[in-house]
Amino acid sequence: MESNPIEILNQYLDEHRMKHTRQREIIVQEFFKSDKHLKIEELLEEVRKIEPSIGYVTVYRTLMLLKEVGLAHQRHFGEGKSLFEKAGDHHDHMICIKCGAINEFEDSRIERFQEQIAKRINFKIVSHRHEIYGCCSKCQNE
Repeated sequence: MESNPIEILNQYLDEHRMKHTRQREIIVQEFFKSDKHLKIEELLEEVRKIEPSIGYVTVYRTLMLLKEVGLAHQRHFGEGKSLFEKAGDHHDHMICIKCGAINEFEDSRIERFQEQIAKRINFKIVSHRHEIYGCCSKCQNE
């Protein structure tokens, strides 16, 4: 992200006449510190180290706000829980069905192939998600 996520969020809050709160700021800061896909409960655990009064609903609503603003993506990788990640460059995911490990990858050949297929059948791609499920190397060796 080029700009500070808190500045982007604050601008959105101002435009929509929403409150600026310390709790939201803490949640946003902690979310953007992480380099992994987070469950709400994981982020809640981190923010409560700073401000114990922050509740689950506040974290959830803040993540939904980040998603609405375009600063976060919500993912569902088949485990029944939402995971959130920072919005950024497009990438795909490999998800271990045993331990839940998530590996991000990019491959321009896959992207070009998708575009070729879409062109061939006269289909305009608006967005896509590529998720591959299998077993990571650690789980294969167990």
